[in-house]
Amino acid sequence: MQQTRSSGRAPSDAQRATGRRAARRAQEEAAARQRRLVIIAGVAIALVLAALIIFRVAGSSNSSSATASGPAPDSLVAAVTSVPAAALDQVGKGTLGQLPTPVRTDIQHGASGLPLVTYMGAEYCPYCAGERWPLIIALSRFGTFNNLQLSHSASDDVYPNTPTFSFVGSTYSSPYLEFNPVELQSNVRSGSGYQTLQTPTPAQNTLLQTYDGPPYVPSSSAGSIPFIDFAGQYLVSGASYDVGTLRGMSQDQVATALQNPTSPQAQAILGTANALTAAICSATGNMPANVCSDPAVTAIQQTLAATPAPTKG
Repeated sequence: MQQTRSSGRAPSDAQRATGRRAARRAQEEAAARQRRLVIIAGVAIALVLAALIIFRVAGSSNSSSATASGPAPDSLVAAVTSVPAAALDQVGKGTLGQLPTPVRTDIQHGASGLPLVTYMGAEYCPYCAGERWPLIIALSRFGTFNNLQLSHSASDDVYPNTPTFSFVGSTYSSPYLEFNPVELQSNVRSGSGYQTLQTPTPAQNTLLQTYDGPPYVPSSSAGSIPFIDFAGQYLVSGASYDVGTLRGMSQDQVATALQNPTSPQAQAILGTANALTAAICSATGNMPANVCSDPAVTAIQQTLAATPAPTKG
């Protein structure tokens, strides 16, 4: 068989040069596309990392503010202790869950000779954390706090890190009453419990044992804290409202919410503050008149007066 001879001619030098240039351009374009893809991917990763950093910083800031400790800033204390009477009257009872329980013994006086309000709680306790807000607001209508401390409930209990204050190291002055707070334990773990902070006096222990149980408190809740005695006239055992209302908030956020009477926090805290104010007024002989004659306070006083005191069987 005769072999067929190709009719094509070998490429010229110019054609070979053109081919090489085309190949180089193709390689360069491919490399450029690869670099662009790398740059785009790098920018995307950088944006994701930046977002994660911002999220973590914001989360850390919120966490630190919610679990802050140390002296409470003057601006925060002022916001909490000077809630306008108009806002308190607008809230009334709000979402108060439990009124103070009548006791109506002889009015108990402190060392100053003034009616004595006794508080017993602990820093780890979320219900104490919640109850301090309305108690501070109510007491501030009769006197002045100094050196209140920022605090929070335990991080490993129900409603962890509930924002609040602590009475440890604080002072209170009033021409109408005496206030004796006891913070039994801190929010710092010590073995299976928490570090001891303050020790109650024998009289305070007797008060707790006598009134923080039946018939004033159900047997299932005997010994509960917070425990507040209003000069032997009324008492509170446990939280007066749903402390879960403060979940995830900082002290500043709660204080801001109190400026809006329709907020869930204001409805709960200011409603409870009005009830505690009514209990205090019953011990001070309704003094000062400008506080104890507020419509919200007098309305609650009427309800309290119509509630019979439990009697021991």
